[in-house]
Amino acid sequence: MDISVVVPLYDEIESLPELTSWISGVMDNNRFTYEIILVDDGSSDGSWEMIRKLHKNNPFIKGIKFRRNYGKSAALNVGFEAAEGEVVITMDADLQDSPDEIPELYRRITEEKYDLISGWKAKRHDPLSKTIPTKIYNAATRRMSGIHNLHDFNCGLKAYRKAVVKNIEVYGEMHRYIPVIAKWAGFVKIGEQIVEHRPRKYGKTKFGISRFINGLLDLMSIFFVGKFGKRPMHFFGTMGTLSFLAGTVMVCWIIWDKLYAIAHGIKVTRDVTAQPLFYLALVAIILGSQLFLTGFVAELVSRSAPERNKYQVEEVI
Repeated sequence: MDISVVVPLYDEIESLPELTSWISGVMDNNRFTYEIILVDDGSSDGSWEMIRKLHKNNPFIKGIKFRRNYGKSAALNVGFEAAEGEVVITMDADLQDSPDEIPELYRRITEEKYDLISGWKAKRHDPLSKTIPTKIYNAATRRMSGIHNLHDFNCGLKAYRKAVVKNIEVYGEMHRYIPVIAKWAGFVKIGEQIVEHRPRKYGKTKFGISRFINGLLDLMSIFFVGKFGKRPMHFFGTMGTLSFLAGTVMVCWIIWDKLYAIAHGIKVTRDVTAQPLFYLALVAIILGSQLFLTGFVAELVSRSAPERNKYQVEEVI
């Protein structure tokens, strides 16, 4: 099979007939073998009944239904597991992504040998309340991930080589950072393609202000797990050692200052414990010890994990 199109959806009954018809038309015109996987993320508007109807009319349309709403990341992860195509395309169900982009995305994956192509909606039809925070997050993600050639990490329209989706796990709200997850997994040939961003035709957006807070937390989480997931002691141990050393230096300074005053007959106007530096040193030493012990415990947990020696193997001869 050439292409699997994975479409996560939540209450998008109006757009499904038009979207699937459009995708099927593009596939037939380009003579692609394909499947359309519609993942219903707990819709309550009759979307699943519509998917059943579409499947009866077109056997290339497949459906997966969640019992409740789990989120876009869960829908994508399940869709990735079910996908059988050599190239996997993801797009949103609201008709803001154009299926006409599929042939070029497929060509770049198969001919230019990219692992992942991410869409870039250079001209957006969104309010400033959405576009400005998006630009900030994209800039922060570029800096933290080292993927400097992507402008829009969260674009729903992406193309993947099959090996990518079968070797990554998307959870929480990590769908915003799939290129970062792919890079940490060893898929480093990541490209970008300018795509059309169409105005929403039906319904309204399902994302609120919480997406920006969650996006920041997920970015911090994925950066830490990707960099220190298999060696947590390198992070906690380093921070703990630095804090402990800083506290020790402050304690040595306090002791030296006290001894110097005694040796030279200088009258000390206040006790050691009356100095703010004493409490800063005490906090630094305690915090350093706790961080070091946290790293030690995390290292034990990591070494006991069943996937402690699971690594990405590209080829064996």
